[in-house]
Amino acid sequence: MGPFESRHVARYPALVGCDEVGRGALCGPVIVAAVHFDPCALPPDLLESLDDSKRLDRATRERLAPRIRAAARVALAGASPALIDRINVRAATLDAMRRAVARLGIPAEVAVDGRDVPPGLALPCRAIVGGDRLVPQIAAASIVAKVLRDGLMRALARRHPAYAWERNVGYGTAVHRAAMLSTGLSRHHRVSFRAGPAARAEPRSRGP
Repeated sequence: MGPFESRHVARYPALVGCDEVGRGALCGPVIVAAVHFDPCALPPDLLESLDDSKRLDRATRERLAPRIRAAARVALAGASPALIDRINVRAATLDAMRRAVARLGIPAEVAVDGRDVPPGLALPCRAIVGGDRLVPQIAAASIVAKVLRDGLMRALARRHPAYAWERNVGYGTAVHRAAMLSTGLSRHHRVSFRAGPAARAEPRSRGP
């Protein structure tokens, strides 16, 4: 069972939960989801299935994501590798969070996972470390964002097979790092990131 029990549903307020996926990856976008629902109106089995997306297996995440979309209001935003390279991954992630919440268009309190509140929000907002195990809407946002981003990276893997994105979804596994050194960087890589100490001696060129 996940961290949210339906018998305690009254403990969870209706608010907007916001979370990101992909901040620590070497390539691909950061994807942010903003999700709003009243936990009291959510099917109890769905509430009890919510958890930090990293604690759920792929099949469970892919089963839950469409149920969340059907039961809640959801908005998405992304930060491209180019934006990440230009303003840094923290600022790009916070900007994507601001845009996702704005697209949702719901005048409710916002809770974001992590330590930083996105600047420029016109709504009351709090940052919660470990929020995807404390706030059901943040957990739901983490699931929706991860399913979307993982699917995108697996689709890109068909065009860029050397990096094994179908397995690592852009994170820095040994196979991915080795391919960055032997093949070079694709246009989806973040040139402000490195494959590791050996990569510093290599030119930061991008491939197709």
